[in-house]
Amino acid sequence: MRNLKVLMAYKGTAYHGFQRQDNAITVQEVVEKCVSKVLNHNVVINGCSRTDTGVHANNYCFSVLTDSIIPPRNFIRGVNGHLPADISILECDEAAPEFHARFSCIGKEYEYRIHNSESKNPFETDLSYHYRRPFDADLVRYAAKKFIGTHNFASFCSNYNEKQDTVRTIYDFSVEINGDSVKMLVKGNGFLYNMIRIMVGTLLAVNEGNIKADDLESIMKAKNRQLAGRTAAAHGLYLNRIFY
Repeated sequence: MRNLKVLMAYKGTAYHGFQRQDNAITVQEVVEKCVSKVLNHNVVINGCSRTDTGVHANNYCFSVLTDSIIPPRNFIRGVNGHLPADISILECDEAAPEFHARFSCIGKEYEYRIHNSESKNPFETDLSYHYRRPFDADLVRYAAKKFIGTHNFASFCSNYNEKQDTVRTIYDFSVEINGDSVKMLVKGNGFLYNMIRIMVGTLLAVNEGNIKADDLESIMKAKNRQLAGRTAAAHGLYLNRIFY
């Protein structure tokens, strides 16, 4: 039995997230059908993350077990030949038998894209969040640093319950500006449900003067979702890198 480690990219606009659902089309369902055709047997792929409806991926890893002897290059070409235009296989490699795309993961990096302009960009529709207000990059960078470190992120989780482990470590949170394009990159050991989008929404609230940057520490300690900012739109979010 071979264990294949596969990297893919996808535009999440047409899908209800990655994970298979009974009543909605998902990335997992579409990819499993195409992989099954190429390997000539039904498969279940193990994804590295449960991305939400409308969220994209620059690099998404899944692992799959097979008895097929197909070479990795032929796997890539074959699966891409069946996939729709909004999903693409990037790499395929042999992995150790114990490798699992989700459980072997030690960290992830997410990217959040913002089109900061009075006018919308028709070429960025569903690919970045259109934000019209002036953007104070220095203030937002200062606020973003407050998230770095090991903290309880219950205030930045949509489905928090007291039995859940909400402690996570953020290694880096950078804000890059290029013309009217804003890119936020967040690297951590793991993320809660909607955590990235709530952190981004909170930083935008700081930019707008509705939340003070120096209040972020007390908001984290409060473990109260109502104190944090809004949940930023899903279509600006990308799973950017996975670390093993």
